Amino acid sequence: MLNMEVKTTSIFDEWLVRLKDRQSAGFILKHIDRMKLGNLGIVRNVGGNIFEKKIHHGAGYRLYFINKNSQLIIVLCGGDKSTQQKDIDKAKKIAMEM
Repeated sequence: MLNMEVKTTSIFDEWLVRLKDRQSAGFILKHIDRMKLGNLGIVRNVGGNIFEKKIHHGAGYRLYFINKNSQLIIVLCGGDKSTQQKDIDKAKKIAMEM
């Protein structure tokens, strides 16, 4: 199985800590563990080199990430269906600042 390094930004970390639904936070962390094994699940390109990982749980959570190379993923930010476009714009801004 492929092992990938997955890093998160402080913006993502703060979002996850503030998430009131702790069960969903655990579910999101399990998805990140799967990403480390190379199982990205359902993803789509949302512009440039930024991808959206859809998590079918709770409020329809999404993770926005860049794949720096075949070994490194950086999770930029997270959100749910209700903030999707705002989160995509935020992810693009974060990626440009990196």
